[in-house]
Amino acid sequence: MQPDHPLSAALGHRFARPDLLTQALTHPSVDHGRRGKGRQPDYERLEFLGDRVLGLVVADMLFRRYPDEPEGALARRFTALVRREAVARVAERIGLGPHLAMARGDEEAGGRSNQGILADACEAVIGALFADAGYEVAAAFVRGQWSEQMEETAAPPKDAKTALQEWAQGRGRALPAYRVVAAEGPPHDPVFEVAVVVAGLAEASGRGPSKRVAEQAAAAALLKKVME
Repeated sequence: MQPDHPLSAALGHRFARPDLLTQALTHPSVDHGRRGKGRQPDYERLEFLGDRVLGLVVADMLFRRYPDEPEGALARRFTALVRREAVARVAERIGLGPHLAMARGDEEAGGRSNQGILADACEAVIGALFADAGYEVAAAFVRGQWSEQMEETAAPPKDAKTALQEWAQGRGRALPAYRVVAAEGPPHDPVFEVAVVVAGLAEASGRGPSKRVAEQAAAAALLKKVME
């Protein structure tokens, strides 16, 4: 019998198929460029699965916790709970980073603490729990790790893009306009830079592992300027 994986306690599950957890912890940079039988399976397929499982569980949690809130408020709470930063917080809490397998270059570049990588791997772990033991096991992990974040704010959160749009509309200005300034890095770990401008104001920019995250960062930077 194989010994328990060091993450088993944090996950609340002992894998019947340990290879699923190994795959969930394998960054695409491992054996990058190899094809065929010799290629090491990475976490991308399990990430795809885990992202959907996470979304369903969080949506169910919110639906039950806030029975009187309209769809818009629930959607804002949902976005805050499944965004990359929130998922990375869980990855950090369970100590996922040290268990990742990745190429030396990515590790030396800070990959084990990279929020995008941690979030992707955490979603893959959720996918692995689902594939190994079904919905209830995966859902139990999500409920246990996301309940605290769900209770952190009494009011539905307002993201930076929404706040900037409301600020502009409240002053009779045109809606904020966003444009991608640059896209860098490999396909599995990109970095986007996005600029935002509101008529009459100097533009601001932000960076992130996706266009959405970079837009939020840019909006937050411009809001900071107008509030100073």
